[in-house]
Amino acid sequence: MRHVVVVGASAAGLAAAETLRREGFTGPLTLIGEELDAPYDRPPLSKQILASRWDAERLALRTTEQLAALDLDLRLGVRATGLDPAARTVALSTGERISYQGLIIATGVRPRVLPGRGAHVLRTVGDALALRARLGPGRRLAVVGAGFLGAEAAAVARGLGCEVVLLEPAPVPMAHAVGERAGRVLSDVHRDHGVDLRTGVSVAETTDQGVRLTDGTLIEADEVLVAIGSVPNTEWLDGSGLTVADGVVCDEFSAAGPDVYAAGDVARWHNPLFGTVMRVEHRTNAAEQGMAAARNLLHPAARKPFAPVPYFWSDQYDLKIHAYGYLRGHDAVEVVEGDPAERRFLAAYRTGDRLAGVLGVGVPPKTLRSWRQAVAAGQDGAGPVVSGGGDRK
Repeated sequence: MRHVVVVGASAAGLAAAETLRREGFTGPLTLIGEELDAPYDRPPLSKQILASRWDAERLALRTTEQLAALDLDLRLGVRATGLDPAARTVALSTGERISYQGLIIATGVRPRVLPGRGAHVLRTVGDALALRARLGPGRRLAVVGAGFLGAEAAAVARGLGCEVVLLEPAPVPMAHAVGERAGRVLSDVHRDHGVDLRTGVSVAETTDQGVRLTDGTLIEADEVLVAIGSVPNTEWLDGSGLTVADGVVCDEFSAAGPDVYAAGDVARWHNPLFGTVMRVEHRTNAAEQGMAAARNLLHPAARKPFAPVPYFWSDQYDLKIHAYGYLRGHDAVEVVEGDPAERRFLAAYRTGDRLAGVLGVGVPPKTLRSWRQAVAAGQDGAGPVVSGGGDRK
């Protein structure tokens, strides 16, 4: 392996580059990033940055000295525009074609948008700073999408003194991911903090006056945040021969083709632990998959399947939310500790006869650790789950 190219100066891309060096790769290593900023952390954008608790400098994943120690050919402000696996070249927005012997794709995702104008999204540090400058007491913010990103931004805006209207097409926010019971609890938390949460509504467009619903109703707002999910950044792979379907399709090793791997938000891979294909947009998974992809690329004779227990967390007001496992598509949910009415509980999720995941709301993260081990062990639903009335999806 003479030259490795990592496309995407993200958490996944940085983890891959660091792992290559740590595992003994001493050849040329190119890291390509579309943004002008060196790799930085994104989860704080909707929390500490938006709330003005952090300066943007704190987001940096590594210092200038640490990046220099990796001896990278670091190309910032440069996009990958094409891939030729047969010639083993990546085309760049500069017009250059760069050769590789090994390639790791970590190009992440971008926000979905709505027709219209005047709306914010929240993906980059620039996005967060631009929205932060527009929030404050007496301002009215409309948030389209009550997923975790939209909910976190709504909570921060309320803390800054804004009026907030939170718009969601589903009857219960986040029910597809965490179940209706947990979704209702989180909905009540927002309403209790003064958020005007409206469910079962669809947005047609954003305007300078706010948001227009599909029924023609205008929801007036000073600012609009669109948080309706993401689109994997895969257009540059058109015509490459790689399989692209809601991300770069990979096998259980995170391989997308000969000496080509993908990691992080853009990777859609087969997780053998759960026996399903998944694409996970969580910070922990990005770093773990970046490391796994780098090891498998560098040591093809000793490849190991990437079979993690996904983990995510969210902060909303003073409520801490943590989850392990793959909760989407679950068949049943059971509260096994605490009481949702008190907003302190632990819920176990089952898919078929196996324990698929666990969600903790208002409980210490260490409470979930034994449950994580049970999920990793592929324990069936009868494992550590106590008997009791289940909450069917």
